[in-house]
Amino acid sequence: MDGNGRWAERRHLPRVAGHRAGAEAVRRTMQAAVDAGVEVLTLYAFSSENWRRSVEEVSDLTGLMRFYVERELETLQREQVRLKLIGDPGAFGPELSGKLHAALERTAANNRLTLVVALNYGSQAEIAGAARELARRAVAGEVTPEQIDEAALAGLLQTHDLPPLDLLIRTSGEVRLSNFLLWQAAYAELVFTETLWPDFDEEAFKGALAEFTRRQRRFGGR
Repeated sequence: MDGNGRWAERRHLPRVAGHRAGAEAVRRTMQAAVDAGVEVLTLYAFSSENWRRSVEEVSDLTGLMRFYVERELETLQREQVRLKLIGDPGAFGPELSGKLHAALERTAANNRLTLVVALNYGSQAEIAGAARELARRAVAGEVTPEQIDEAALAGLLQTHDLPPLDLLIRTSGEVRLSNFLLWQAAYAELVFTETLWPDFDEEAFKGALAEFTRRQRRFGGR
């Protein structure tokens, strides 16, 4: 979800205004996913690299996350959306972590859409963590080197209980994955759009889905 800052700069607004507009785009996209019958929607809300931003911007983003969780919880319940987190949200402190945990518990039984929010997430760190756990199990004699394969590693990723990733959308004209779901995106279809994230709406989401349906997915088989 990229382009919040540029959206604000083009309107001569502070960056936090772009993040607020981006939060509205989250709301629209989640509803569009529900209406389209999408099973899982994953949003890259805060990367492990975003801590390099200014203290003020990180504080603004944290405040927005807190506000969004409080404001949108009833919407999640009404639309039967289950919340799931990947990354390390504990780094945001006990207050926000507590609100997130409460939202996870309250929405656990919902089954219309799984909304995965990546907070303090980095795919390389996720893969390295899975590799460390496999190494620990090998040293402990719980697995042999021959038993370590793609399925064994995938089973230790934070997305192990989710279906395979089909479509990855990157906004704002950036043409890279930026440490997002690197393992999971191995055979995903990639759609890059010039649309800045705050301008992303139902039509843009439908357009990405339409592009996905036009693709011929071969998975390396032919």
